[in-house]
Formats: sequence, structure tokens, C-alpha cells
Amino acid sequence: MLDEDATQPLKELAPTAFADGSEAQDVPFGAIQPSVGIRDWLLGEGARLENASDLLAGLAQRLIDIGVPVDRASTAIDTLHSEYSGVGRVWTHETGTTVRLFPHGEASHEAYHASPFYAVHQSGEWLILDLTETPDDLFSIVPELKAEGFVAYVVVPVFFTNGTHNGITFATRAKDGFADEDIAILRFIMPALAAVMEMRIVNKQLDQVLRIYVGDEPHRAILSGDIRRGQVKRIRSAILFADMRDYTRLSADLTPEEAVELLNHFFDCLVPAIEREGGEVLKYLGDGLLAIFREPGDDLGGAAKGALTAALASLGALAEANAVGRFGDKPVAAGIALHHGEAAYGNVGSGTRLDFTVIGRDVNLASRLARLNRTLGEPLLMSKPFVDFLWGDPESLGVHPLDGFPEPMEVYRPGRARAAACMPTSRASETSAAAVLAAQTAD
Repeated sequence: MLDEDATQPLKELAPTAFADGSEAQDVPFGAIQPSVGIRDWLLGEGARLENASDLLAGLAQRLIDIGVPVDRASTAIDTLHSEYSGVGRVWTHETGTTVRLFPHGEASHEAYHASPFYAVHQSGEWLILDLTETPDDLFSIVPELKAEGFVAYVVVPVFFTNGTHNGITFATRAKDGFADEDIAILRFIMPALAAVMEMRIVNKQLDQVLRIYVGDEPHRAILSGDIRRGQVKRIRSAILFADMRDYTRLSADLTPEEAVELLNHFFDCLVPAIEREGGEVLKYLGDGLLAIFREPGDDLGGAAKGALTAALASLGALAEANAVGRFGDKPVAAGIALHHGEAAYGNVGSGTRLDFTVIGRDVNLASRLARLNRTLGEPLLMSKPFVDFLWGDPESLGVHPLDGFPEPMEVYRPGRARAAACMPTSRASETSAAAVLAAQTAD
């Protein structure tokens, strides 16, 4: 895992995947063929395994099969993710493979500095410990290993070609620990293991980063080859457009960091409800967002129902956040517009700089509809094409012109009974909800 302490930079060492043949020198003659078999398995089947945990378990079992007494193996892999900095996996005979995620922050940073991985990343050398002679305070994991009966522990630094620092460990309960020929076999397979680990993590990171920044379906389209300018894919869906009311006033006296925190708290009220109902957030638009709810098969009312449920739950969550003071003494309000129509994914841009974005008449209409929230003093508006898919009691607010569209459109709000069912029930939350509605009307 990468060291975030710039005052103590880690060494820049040759990638572990680089091999010159010398790693085979100490492998006993009789162990060469089975060791090559493990290397070939890593580069073949192991590289294609769907689950990284199966790679660790498969490697451990194959080492055991050729006489290397592995009772525990673990990996620590640096990753590129918005919520965590690394992934740890531990395999043992008793538990199989377990996974641990290391969140960004000081706790993970301190744990890394107290670990043997930091030590081997500093030295660039393997660490081979006889646990019967190792003091408990050398590393925090030593007492745990001893308590579980392990007598030898090997920590291997794994450097990827992209400069990241990772690692793998092996432990044994064998009375005599790891023999010299066991270490030689591990050194022989390590370049192949490092290459496979990096190949897998780079593919995973590409998938994760694309999903984080462009959404679930767009990232799949990009990875499948939709990267030429002008390529468009159409889908019919419910479209949700939401933004924060009076963001300019609310953020006028905030630092950039505080403004980002305000937006993150706001989106925390909206996004979970959207995703819970099967929606996809396609774009963050400054103080707003655009999401779609795909039609699930032949159920043409499912998308609209999910979008409306998500919108009402979002307003409820926002009222709760105001009630507990999440936004300080200034209540934050939202305007949400719901429409049903066609959304088109398209590559737009010039040269090699493209944006995979959502375009089309119905997307524009949802955006224009959202502008009416402030005019009409309503937190949630629905278009006529949207309510055509609903059962229930939407209330008409009349016909209104939409900027840029030649024909006016009838606009609706949810029936009071349905809206009340999705709003908070506590007295504090009801007060907050009233404050939100009052703020929206005032805007």
C-alpha cells in the first residue's frame, strides 16, 4: 500500500515481475518442474479467475501439494477507490479466505506504518522471521501469529510497474519452519505472481474508476468499446433531475473545502435513496445531479414508481438531516423534477478528449421542469408523461411553459397522502420538513 507520508518516501525499486532467470538457481532440481507448473497456473488459469480470493487459496494449495508447508497466506494490495486505499486478504486452512478493506484516513495510515509491509517496502528485501525468537513488540501481528501456533513468517515486498507498493506473506506451523528450498521455490514463482496480481488489480481499478466517475451502465459501454465520437445508445427510462435551492447564498461565506462538504452532505441525502430504488446517478452537475431509472422488462410503471419513491425518500432524508443540524443553522432545500422519456448515452467532444454524457430532448425537458420548482414553490414536480405511468393521486398544478419547448406541459405534484407517507414522522423532522418547504417557497 502506498505510503502517504511525503517526508519519508518509499524506495523506488525494480518491479517484482521483472525476472532474469537467477531466481531459479537455488530451486532443487526435483522441484523445478512442479514449481514451473505453479508459475504456469498463475499465468494461465490464475490470471483469469473471477475472484481474487480464489487466486490466493489456489496458490496456497498448490504450494502445499509440492511440499511447501504454507498454513497461512495474506496479501495487501494498494487500490484506487473513493472509499478505501487498500484491500487485504488472508487465507488459512481453518477459515479459507477473508477480505478486509482499509478505508482512507489516519487509522489505516498508522496501521500500515506499524506493519511488516512498511518495513519491507523501506528495505526492498524479504523479511524472514523465526517467530520463536521474535519479540512480540516488533510488529503488532507477531503476538497474534504466535497465539495461533505459527513458528515462521515470510513477508515479501511486491512492487508493481506502476510504482505502487504491495505485499504478500506466508506463515507455517511446521516445526522447523520454512526450509531453504521452500524459500527458493517462493522466490522462483514471485515474478509470475506479481505480474498476475498487477494485471488483475489494474483491470479492477480501471473498472472501479470508470464506474465511480461515469456510472454503472456507461462504464460498461466504454469498456465494451463504445469510445468513438458520435456513438449513441438510447434507453427509455424515468429521469430524475435534482438540485440544491439557493446554493450560491448558502456557500457564499464558505471556504472551498466547506462548500465541498456541504455538497457531499446534500448528495448523501439523495443518492442512497436513488440507488436503493434501482436508479443510476449519471452526472453530478455542480449543486445538482441527473439520474435515470430503467424500465424493468415489461413493467412499464416500475421505473416511474421507483423514481417517485426515491424522490420522496430523498426529501425525507434531507428533512432528517436538517432536523439533526447536519447543515448547521441554515436549512437546505432541494428541487426535484421527474419525467419519463428517452435518454441517450453519447460520446461528445473533440479529438482525443471526449465526455460520455447523457443527451436528448427528454433530458433537457427534465432540466427545464426543475426550474419550475422555485417558481411554483414545490419541492417535487412531475411531468404529464411521467404521471401517465403512475397509479394514485397526483395533483395537477396546471399547464406551464417550459423554456425552449414550443408547447406548454401539464405539471403535477404528488398527492399529499403519498408524500406524507414518505416524509419523517418525528416532531423535530416534521418541523424541519416544514422549514424546508418554507425555504423552497421563499426561493
